[in-house]
Amino acid sequence: MTQEELEAIKLRLDYEVSLRNSEQELSYSRPDPLLVASRYRDESIALICALFAYGNAKQIVKFLDSLDFGLLGASEKEIADSLHAHYYRFQKSEDVIALFIALKRLREIESIENIFYEGYKKENSLLDGLWNFIVTIRNIYPKESYGYKFLLGSVPKKVALAGTYKRYLMYLRWMVRKDNLDMGLWSKIDSSALIMPLDTHTFEVSKRLGLLQRKSCDMKSALELTKTLKQFDTTDPVKYDFALYRIGQEHIKI
Repeated sequence: MTQEELEAIKLRLDYEVSLRNSEQELSYSRPDPLLVASRYRDESIALICALFAYGNAKQIVKFLDSLDFGLLGASEKEIADSLHAHYYRFQKSEDVIALFIALKRLREIESIENIFYEGYKKENSLLDGLWNFIVTIRNIYPKESYGYKFLLGSVPKKVALAGTYKRYLMYLRWMVRKDNLDMGLWSKIDSSALIMPLDTHTFEVSKRLGLLQRKSCDMKSALELTKTLKQFDTTDPVKYDFALYRIGQEHIKI
């Protein structure tokens, strides 16, 4: 790709970012889990919204709206009693209950931001922060079920073999960035350290635009795309995530 072509793409994406940097982008007619998360502006509730963010967007929001997030301050018995009929795709009610109890226990000990930061600060590595969090939450409530493991993920043996961890990276975008969409509830991690939350829409649009050369939708692709987008904005490459996602979702031709 020539420099002129790259500049043209940057101008178009900057336009899309500006166009979509609005609360009107989040509505029941254009559902996104951030619609629910931004209503509460709480790091634990936002994480629940992010971890269940797979599948049909309308169904995600419908499920999130059915949850009583006040249960994060209730007893473990109250959590179990209240969520016994809640399930979502791969998660049975016992998995939903387990997540709420894990986050309730976590809130009583330490903030999610501090747990991420503990791993991040050693080498300013977002992935080290993520691995530290996954280990911590799985230790605080160990449960061996497919649905629970799917929600929380695991630490990969090698980054080269890792999936995209899209739901976590999207959550980190919400927490770290601050604009009319992202909440910016955290202050310890820099936006320049964020990694693109790569999903099917973002992956396909990025390949079509020539921003990404890899053919596999994995962590290596997420890192490659982030590196490319740093040419557009060194300090905030992930600001392009929502725009790229909407371009794919809405089948916009560029």
